[in-house]
Amino acid sequence: MKAKNTAYWSRIIGIALPIVINNLISQLQMLIDKIFLGRLTLECMSAVGNASGPIWTTMSTIFSMTLGGTILISQAIGANDQKRARDIMASVFKYNNILSLFWFVFWILGARSVFRMMGVDDSVIDMSVNYARFLAPIFFITGINASVSSMLQVSEKTKILAIYGIVRSGANIVLDYLLIFGKFGLPRMEVSGAALATTLADYIGGVVILIYIVCAKNLIVKPKLFEIIKAKGSNYIGAVKVGIPAALEEFAWNFGNLFLIVMLNRVSAVAAGIYAIIFSVELLPVVIFNGLGQATLTLSGQEDGRGNRKDVRKLVSISFIWSIMIAALILICFIAFPSTIMNMFTTDQSVITASTIYLIIVGIDLFPKSANIIIGSGIRGFGDTMWMLKTQIFGTFFVITASAIMVVVLHMGMLEIFWLVVVDETLRSLLNLWKLRKETKASQCSEKLQLNES
Repeated sequence: MKAKNTAYWSRIIGIALPIVINNLISQLQMLIDKIFLGRLTLECMSAVGNASGPIWTTMSTIFSMTLGGTILISQAIGANDQKRARDIMASVFKYNNILSLFWFVFWILGARSVFRMMGVDDSVIDMSVNYARFLAPIFFITGINASVSSMLQVSEKTKILAIYGIVRSGANIVLDYLLIFGKFGLPRMEVSGAALATTLADYIGGVVILIYIVCAKNLIVKPKLFEIIKAKGSNYIGAVKVGIPAALEEFAWNFGNLFLIVMLNRVSAVAAGIYAIIFSVELLPVVIFNGLGQATLTLSGQEDGRGNRKDVRKLVSISFIWSIMIAALILICFIAFPSTIMNMFTTDQSVITASTIYLIIVGIDLFPKSANIIIGSGIRGFGDTMWMLKTQIFGTFFVITASAIMVVVLHMGMLEIFWLVVVDETLRSLLNLWKLRKETKASQCSEKLQLNES
């Protein structure tokens, strides 16, 4: 038992650490990207903001479908059904690329119509359209990258993702500087340059991944080219059925978050601005928790495939211990260095002073938030993405209703809204914990019954 727990510890870290490094580097690259764009006009920032949101939302559909595939592949590996795992992987490769082609055509031909429907101002819509068209070719590599990431994750060979992140983000920063500002004789492309830099950097990173995949001999679910070409749509439909609730879950969370911003704008523009800054600070630990969550999902799926659900609770507990330690460390940093942290995002001293209490509240919120990410990953490992959608719909309804009453009826302010977020995360974490305990307990009872019958 002790040896198994030790193995879980090492396997979780082995999968999660490279993913975390890759994601942290990506966050740093996006921060530098914002700094470069911030040196242009406000109209340029507005154009990118209007374009990037809907583009990344459509891109997330590819990752949601891939999540469904990852769960099913993990379960097949756990059941020692390598052929089924490889068949599903092949279908993910094939149909992710078809979906990517659809989104490429959509944004090349329909960008202006989308931005018109969004009400983007005429003064920036041309820049938004150019940004979308220069970024659209990224979809060709996105389907491949998402599929490869899934293959590496279920094969527990994620170290290359850290190298990929360093190469891609490094290339993006250099290309941003060259193309946005027109350095070394290159044309000054501004907003279009930012999009082109991101696209080229993804292709450069993709070459690194491709070389690794071609040379690697120990990827247990690597499909051959003819297997990808002949892959059946039925396998991808299975992934879609599991992936769609995950996509809707993310949409529901984003909708609730958007409504909170609307309510905070009713309080004051400063309140909405502080929320945006605090949200940016919170992204760092959330990236770490997501890495642990991806490892938990992969290993939970394998245990579920083996018919060994009782050990999923052990996996979740180990990942949650890691997340609690990280959350505690970050909360201590928030309490000890609030001004230093806020100075990274704003120079307005009044905002920095006012934000201290909210930074601490967000630090407290990291505990139930990490619980939702880790426990939710364990539940998704069962293939039950619908449960996570249901709890998120509950949370979104709760946040919308409560925040509307608090701000519109009771005329409460920003402090109460921040505590509302903590309450929402806590309620959902308790619901998810109940679900996990119920599923693993039912598995234990079933095993005991089978043992008694034998």
